[in-house]
Amino acid sequence: QVQLVESGGGLVQAGGSLRLSCAASGRTFSTYAMGWFRQVSGKEREFVAAISVSGGNTYYADSVKGRFTISRDNAKNTVYLQMNSLNPEDTAVYYCAADRAFASTWTLTGYREVWGQGTLVTVSS
Repeated sequence: QVQLVESGGGLVQAGGSLRLSCAASGRTFSTYAMGWFRQVSGKEREFVAAISVSGGNTYYADSVKGRFTISRDNAKNTVYLQMNSLNPEDTAVYYCAADRAFASTWTLTGYREVWGQGTLVTVSS
């Protein structure tokens, strides 16, 4: 079973950028689609982005499309979320996730096989 450890969250001003990292343990990392969800207190966890096992296909929520970029480096067992042009509305706890389900299906359900612990991103005006 893959295990996920997130880093890179913090405080940033509106318009700024952050890069989140999710380091995975286990030699089966390259068999998992990877992605990110985010959650605001009192709200449901929402899909942000997903990437296929090879990195060849990416998927984004409309709210982040054009601003966020998901990528993965299977040699380093790491997935990234580059967040540019951040808005206060992006403030949330961001969770890394892994699933053997195809990344193309991730928008259909919030269930994931493996979750990271979450990292807080705060965007101030």
